Amino acid sequence: VVSVIDGDTIAVTVRGVEERVRLIGINTPETGECYADEATRRLEDLVGGRDVLLSTDVNDRDQYGRLLRYIWIDDGFVNATMVEEGLALARRYEPDTAFADLLEVAQGRAKGDGRGLWAADACGTASTADVVISDVRYDAPGNDGENLNGEWVEIENRDSTAVDLTGWMLKDESASHRYTFPDGFTLGRGATVTVYTGCGDDTADEVYWCETGSAVWNNSGDTAFLSHPSGNIVDTYSYDG
Repeated sequence: VVSVIDGDTIAVTVRGVEERVRLIGINTPETGECYADEATRRLEDLVGGRDVLLSTDVNDRDQYGRLLRYIWIDDGFVNATMVEEGLALARRYEPDTAFADLLEVAQGRAKGDGRGLWAADACGTASTADVVISDVRYDAPGNDGENLNGEWVEIENRDSTAVDLTGWMLKDESASHRYTFPDGFTLGRGATVTVYTGCGDDTADEVYWCETGSAVWNNSGDTAFLSHPSGNIVDTYSYDG
């Protein structure tokens, strides 16, 4: 290992050639997000400067030319370690899913124990608001990419008072889909708000992500994450297609 780029990407030399390697089956927070630095430091602790074993799945490289690999060291399976310690999320990247079930079990243990990202106060004071993801419509009628407002996420305030959602974030398992609630958006006691993928005019109970050209929620399975402005995960909603 030549260097650690971030929590799920490293640089290695293979037969004298330097390559970037993307760890299969996991996704760590992006730069600036909660636990991004901790994930990078932990991966550095695990593999920095070490000889590692790289194993493949179905695809050899991703769209950016990086090798797609599982990483092994003498004392364990690095991809799984990152997930089990709450530093990475398990994610199915079809068709590279040989260890997907194992990684999801590891994530279940991390979540159940409140480790790393799953701690209520992972990146700041824990939120006391009882706000949840109550439903996800992930398969829009017709072509998802042409009917972006046919998919949506419903968020419910089960608290006894209104909750200011300014800066709260909704995201999926990918590294790119992020929706942030606008300044001043307040969800009343017992109220719900529907977050549509496409564009439209925001109201008290409907807001619009305004993604263009592609759907957010994978029909084959995904997880919706609701986070406090501190970065702490407040609730999740997983589904299988």
